[in-house]
Amino acid sequence: MVERLEAPWMQREDLAGLVAALGPGKARHVGGSVRDTLLGLPVKDIDMATVLRPEAVIERLKAAGIRSVPTGIEHGTVTAVLPGGPVEITTLRHDVSTDGRRATVAFADDWREDAARRDFTINALYADPLTGEIFDWFGGRDDLDARRVRFIGDARQRIREDHLRILRYFRFQARFGSVPADGEAESACAELAATLKGLSRERVGMETMNLLGLPDPGPTVMRMAQLGVLAVILPEADPEGLTALVTAETSQRHQADAIRRLAALLPAQPALAEHVASRFRLSAAQKKRLATAAARDGAPADPRALAYRIGREPALDRLLIEGADTSPLNGWDVPRLPLKGGEIVARGVGAGPEVARVLRTVEDAWIAEGFPGAARVDALLDEVLSEGSA
Repeated sequence: MVERLEAPWMQREDLAGLVAALGPGKARHVGGSVRDTLLGLPVKDIDMATVLRPEAVIERLKAAGIRSVPTGIEHGTVTAVLPGGPVEITTLRHDVSTDGRRATVAFADDWREDAARRDFTINALYADPLTGEIFDWFGGRDDLDARRVRFIGDARQRIREDHLRILRYFRFQARFGSVPADGEAESACAELAATLKGLSRERVGMETMNLLGLPDPGPTVMRMAQLGVLAVILPEADPEGLTALVTAETSQRHQADAIRRLAALLPAQPALAEHVASRFRLSAAQKKRLATAAARDGAPADPRALAYRIGREPALDRLLIEGADTSPLNGWDVPRLPLKGGEIVARGVGAGPEVARVLRTVEDAWIAEGFPGAARVDALLDEVLSEGSA
């Protein structure tokens, strides 16, 4: 019996127009949209494969009034800009040469040949956009049912073609895989882990952050450590810290956060955190947040005081990493001290360092008392000024 793909997204009017523009039999849905539909998961991105050359794709889309962007035309990819969301259309390919970091490809017209160059069987599922017929040459459908992440063909050869596939394997294992994992895949990843050193730090950082952003990457990261893969990309990491954080996030109903989870993997050393952020090519804001989380020194006595001093998000990072209660911050907005330096000068204090000292002293007392209102701040100012004149 022929299995057919059925999903609401396949009925999109703009998608039907795209398929008509490319022509019957010229394109098929491929990869994540097919995989996730079969798993009953939401579909975020729609990718298509086509026997048409990129130039022909652009010409046909133009004739149909569909705007296109040559997002990766050297590798055969054209993006169709549709009202319901962009669709990437890539010409069938086969590898001419690979060195583990990049591939030289040639365009092809054989669907199976195109599927054979992909990484995992569950990503090599194609579907006819008109009939829904599913094409599966490598057992991907059975692997989906078994929640098995398996390389197409020889796992070592797939990794030698693109070393990043090691990290992609663990990301897919964390998202889709069952336990125990595919033994051949794990063995190949462990054997070739050192090849990750030849990749750009940005690619490694991006794939690592994608893994850490999944609902529960803890068991997979632990397995990466056991297989010697984690030591290659993040030798500073302690996977136990991530496991504890995920438990705290889950029990206190906090969303998964890749930066916080990276912080939990690292020791409480701000300079080291900044170094890792630079190595992973993180943004300046992400680097600052990682370093702030690394400045932790145990569970804080007053979560609100911490949030006032370093910000709500960094405070949540530290609290969760330490396994502390975050409920004092629920529904609480970080207040502003109802006192300005000009008010202190108006009380007879000469402008300069003394104003800053008085302001800081009042602020410390205000925080210690739980952020009382303006009337109490005025009283605290009176107390500080009277002490200073005594």
